[in-house]
Amino acid sequence: MSKAAEEILTIFVISDSAGETATKLAQATMAQYPTVEFNLFRKTFMSEKATLLKALKEAKKLNALILYTMINEELVQLIRDFCHESNLFGFDVLTAPVLEIEKRTDVPPTREPGALHHLNKNYFKRIEAMEFAVKYDDGKDPRGFLEADVVLLGVSRTSKTPLSLFLANKNLKVANLPLVPQAHIPKQLWEVDKKKIVGLTNDPNVLNGIRKERMIAYGLNPDTAYSDIDKIRAELEFANDLYEKLGCVVINVASLSIEETASMIMNALDLEDHSYYTMEAE
Repeated sequence: MSKAAEEILTIFVISDSAGETATKLAQATMAQYPTVEFNLFRKTFMSEKATLLKALKEAKKLNALILYTMINEELVQLIRDFCHESNLFGFDVLTAPVLEIEKRTDVPPTREPGALHHLNKNYFKRIEAMEFAVKYDDGKDPRGFLEADVVLLGVSRTSKTPLSLFLANKNLKVANLPLVPQAHIPKQLWEVDKKKIVGLTNDPNVLNGIRKERMIAYGLNPDTAYSDIDKIRAELEFANDLYEKLGCVVINVASLSIEETASMIMNALDLEDHSYYTMEAE
């Protein structure tokens, strides 16, 4: 085993706000090293020199990698100097693109910590979208199909609900419908533009394993009609026949994460991600 695989590596995320941007970068980096053990520490809402220095000294003791998103130039320089003097790896996630945009536009940045998380129109649209996803989850009210930006279809355990909530976080109104052979298909579904519908499918063996694990998690017998491989195949065949009749996009989620599936859905339906902060005219 390599030395890198034996030791625990520490990453410090330091931010003047919630630290989500640097945290995602850290997580994406760690995912590339499944055999390496990591400790991830988040030091957020750092706005004072004293608290920032305390965090940096903790990082030094652990020989940590430091990923930081700070907008205050004085605090950015403090981190740079500390990392240089302590021979620590420090990566400034925010400054370079901010300065490049200032250079290209002659518009100075606001230098406001946490500007991404303003309670602007996008924020309230996101809340509305999440409420919509909850209201129209599992086909509770088929009328929601006609108001939705995306309608997700799929048999049980094809990630409809988590996908609905993930897409809602991108300001998209999502309704979903569980598919069961011989079950009634709401008339509203046939009124929806097929370009808004996504049919989710899975591999029978993968779905069989997922359903068995679910039954075990509930303390129940894993071998039931719910996890029967022949019935799973019949469910998937029913679903695929419906997708063909609808003429909708079909995505096999067998080997995909929620994030990957959501990205494929947005690309397939040509949807834009409005989850991020955008400057609005005064």
